[in-house]
Amino acid sequence: MTAPCSTGNPPFWGFTRRLQAVTVSGMPIRPELRPLYPLHWRELSLRVRFGRAGGRCETCGRPHKADLRCLPDGRWYDTQAHTWRDGRNRPARWPDLLEATRYRTTRVILAAAHLNHDPTDNRLRNLHALCQRCHLLHDRPYHLAQRRLTTRRRWAIGDLFLGRYA
Repeated sequence: MTAPCSTGNPPFWGFTRRLQAVTVSGMPIRPELRPLYPLHWRELSLRVRFGRAGGRCETCGRPHKADLRCLPDGRWYDTQAHTWRDGRNRPARWPDLLEATRYRTTRVILAAAHLNHDPTDNRLRNLHALCQRCHLLHDRPYHLAQRRLTTRRRWAIGDLFLGRYA
């Protein structure tokens, strides 16, 4: 057992605090974005993920909280239908021996995603139940833009305080 640090807080206080915030609120939403979501977001999210989508990703069909075998190209093994499926929930070709050695097991967690990336637009037609993979693919243009802004901001700070980058 580890001793508490000098402030009296347990070790890794920031990490446990973040976990508590996610667990208590039920939403893994950054604190600065929480005011943009309605008070009934939890019920709305449950309605989209389990009421309308039936506990499956609306893009690829992966079931919620299932441990699946996935290949790097996005194919996954559907244990109910005993077949491999592609990223659009269509039957896909079985992997050859080399591809089969590269599969990984992942747990699917559904999230309610805003299709137009506006957290204040909570119409049901704007919300979709997406797994981690489909949500990342949906948000990819936004993540690339943020990456570019972060890089340019770091370069600007470096130019300001350290001189021009080589």
